[in-house]
Amino acid sequence: MMKSTDTITKIEQDTNPAIVPVSKLEEDSYDWWARHADVLRIKDIINPEIILIGDSITHFWDGEPKSQQANGPKAFASVFTPYRVLNLGFGWDRIQNVLWRLDHGEMDNLHPRVIILHIGTNNTSDTPNARAGTPEEIVEGIAAICARLQSQVPDVNIILMKIFPREEKPDHPCRILINKINLKLTEFASTAHLTLLDLAPQMLRADGTLPSDLTLDFCHPNEAGYQIWADALRPLLAVFLSPDASSAKL
Repeated sequence: MMKSTDTITKIEQDTNPAIVPVSKLEEDSYDWWARHADVLRIKDIINPEIILIGDSITHFWDGEPKSQQANGPKAFASVFTPYRVLNLGFGWDRIQNVLWRLDHGEMDNLHPRVIILHIGTNNTSDTPNARAGTPEEIVEGIAAICARLQSQVPDVNIILMKIFPREEKPDHPCRILINKINLKLTEFASTAHLTLLDLAPQMLRADGTLPSDLTLDFCHPNEAGYQIWADALRPLLAVFLSPDASSAKL
């Protein structure tokens, strides 16, 4: 017997969408499937020491596979030039998209020493294709990604980013939601013994506003915004990737 539409909708609402792997959901300025194919084509050739995982904020920083858009190439070069790096950032990706990509070959047979994970901001948005998640759902999804990564690369150092500040004003509903998510991320990272990195103190003014000279749209960093990220990562990478740091944890 078929379930009614109301019953199906109720099931979908009750299920945390962030933990159900799914492929491309949204249209963006690039070909999602072509980028996935590019990753599978080049990942073994690069044999990365560092892997970046995320959404458009990561995608449009720079790195391989190359995108038509790079918003922070100087900052990228300033921190990653000494290393072999694979960029698994995909514009518009939610947590569930990352889970799908991890389940479909993007990390297969790779042995990075560091993974930098910044994901979750798109899970705060409602679209016709996916509902927004609660802070608890979003952190549960991020925890699922971390578990996948640790099962695939048991000795990897994960640098988990707090979700970057969005919107200009601190009282914007999206900013408030992100703050709640980040509080729960702090608890999760402590319990999971992960390195948690928070850029908000460097990105926000004393009154909590996000300055326009660090972003393109109060969400995506520009070169100056990416430089803040690069400068924060540099000392961590120096520790994790030093010759005698095979088991270093911070």
